[in-house]
Amino acid sequence: MSDFFSSGWSYWITAIALGGVAFCLWLLFTQRSFLGKSPDMTDTGHEWDGITEYNYPVPTWWTIMYLGLCVVGLAIMFLYPALGTNPGKLGFTSTAQANQERDNRLEKLKPIYAKFDGQSIEQLAANPDARALGERLFLNNCAQCHGSDAKGAPNFPNLTDNDWLWGGEPETILQTITEGRHGMMAPLGAVVKPEEAVQIANYVRSLSGLSHDATLAPLGQVKFNQICVACHGADAKGNQMLGAPNLTDSIWLNSSSREVIVKTILEGRSGVMPAQKNNLTPEQIKMLAAYVWGLSNNKK
Repeated sequence: MSDFFSSGWSYWITAIALGGVAFCLWLLFTQRSFLGKSPDMTDTGHEWDGITEYNYPVPTWWTIMYLGLCVVGLAIMFLYPALGTNPGKLGFTSTAQANQERDNRLEKLKPIYAKFDGQSIEQLAANPDARALGERLFLNNCAQCHGSDAKGAPNFPNLTDNDWLWGGEPETILQTITEGRHGMMAPLGAVVKPEEAVQIANYVRSLSGLSHDATLAPLGQVKFNQICVACHGADAKGNQMLGAPNLTDSIWLNSSSREVIVKTILEGRSGVMPAQKNNLTPEQIKMLAAYVWGLSNNKK
């Protein structure tokens, strides 16, 4: 598939590429010393302190070298995709090359993962060699968001505790890594006034024992029971089927500050865990899931 949104760009690139070679050939032809027809050395008329500037013809070896480079350039354009959307005689693409290199690398890794065939995620999590492999996979693919210690950051969950948005069972973690997740807190600014959002924020902070305005919290509870229970539940302990967090503990995905809670209520919040099924093999995903599960289920 072409990367150009219009065929005109393909023609433009082709014209520039071929025009550049044509110009170079024309320039060489005008300085054709190899035919013995190049102009003689001439005096430019410029002189400084007794030093005269002359105009010498292009050396023959220089002309021949550039003719050869033009031939090489045309050969490359013929063999490889250098002329707009033309795929070239070899049909080469950088994507195919990258995929081939990846497949070759994965083929070499198969014996390493083969010895873990048939083991469950729990068994892999208890195997030191499997944990070491899972840690390397985590550092290469997950640490950018969750941190090298897996303790997360604002908007990126801590994977070392037992608080899970979507569930912490081995198979659930496996599905999360494979297919990814898209969590969203819907913006409620259309149905909740700013002063009501402040009330709800005070009520939510009271659920986890944080400082709050005791006069606003009861008002916030009324509004919470009207709007927020649909996702977070009547007990505010969340719903893993929806990725709605537990609001009664001391664990916060972003921040527990009153201002942040109010902003989240009014403007909503969205987070994406990218699917890894196109980046990692099933064996690697299973190894990674075992490592992540073991972070919060370490029995040592």
